[in-house]
Amino acid sequence: MPREPRITFNPQQCGGRPCIRGMRIRVSDILDMLGAGVTPEQILLDFPDLEAEDIRSSLRFAAQRVDFPRVAA
Repeated sequence: MPREPRITFNPQQCGGRPCIRGMRIRVSDILDMLGAGVTPEQILLDFPDLEAEDIRSSLRFAAQRVDFPRVAA
């Protein structure tokens, strides 16, 4: 799986969950907001330290983890 350089992991921060560029903004926070219908533009207004590429990286990160081939037994 290709690595998303904007997504960081630190066991001392946010319980080791994936975060955006070492900030305490978790990938799951971004995904939850998008899933709740918050627009990327509103997320960027609410979190001025975020960049549009951070949101795109969060989506790519999530997509890479749900695309697992399954073989029926």
